[in-house]
Amino acid sequence: MSGRLIGQAEVIALATDGSSYTDGAVQEAIFLAQTCGAKIVVLNVIPIDSESMMGAYTFSAGMSEEIKSHLDNVSKMAKDHGIECDVVFEESFQPDKSIVELARQHKADILIMGRHGRRGLLKLLVGSMTAKVIGHGFPRVLVVPKDFTLGGERILVAVDGSVASDMAAEEAIDMGMHCSNLKEIYVLSVTSSEEGLDQAKELTEAICKKGQGKAQQVAFHPLAVVGKHAPEIIAAQALENKVDMILVGGHGKGLSKLLMGHVTEKVIGKAHCAVLVLEKKEGE
Repeated sequence: MSGRLIGQAEVIALATDGSSYTDGAVQEAIFLAQTCGAKIVVLNVIPIDSESMMGAYTFSAGMSEEIKSHLDNVSKMAKDHGIECDVVFEESFQPDKSIVELARQHKADILIMGRHGRRGLLKLLVGSMTAKVIGHGFPRVLVVPKDFTLGGERILVAVDGSVASDMAAEEAIDMGMHCSNLKEIYVLSVTSSEEGLDQAKELTEAICKKGQGKAQQVAFHPLAVVGKHAPEIIAAQALENKVDMILVGGHGKGLSKLLMGHVTEKVIGKAHCAVLVLEKKEGE
């Protein structure tokens, strides 16, 4: 995985199981690839049931025509938009691990997934697969709801002073610099007590000041909120401000230890919009 930010992506990995729940992810992959001039690598990983090998292979065989048709449609969409597209099909005992490994092998800058999915592969509401895929530490995972289309005018970045949230803030500022249709960036810090409110305000205001200096055409809004239920607050602020995407660190350990993996997972499940999860690279 390169050091390129999302606005400079060259390779986009799209994980799809062939179900309609990944339609939003497919559309976003096409849009982002067209915007960045990037290549798409479509990853179709079929789970093998170790306790019932025959049942797993029967499942795969039975779905092969449907999946083939889906993958052909994705390839055609890419071609019609002038996008280079490769398709990778694989069976795996650990589909979550295989998805991440394949994304790394193809040097993807971002991994895009649907929020829901077929049993055993992309069950991404607040289920185990979300935590598993994100838990493997791929630097950028974009989770897109089924029928959601990114307009790209407003984004919200959740910060807590951790390395992962610093990366999310950097990503948001970079998007402000490179995405011509982005108009507003909301920088949100949730603190569990009144005692931490001043620090939260300082954090959000500092990020907004830095961002405004680099992306003057974008309006930055600092938001500091006191509350014990960070996922609900983050999702509510995103909805209230009509944002298209939430940027959040995967395993933050900063200001109030709110942006941990389970919080990120809950944000994905509760958000009305797409969620971009940023994880620090290995060795950092």
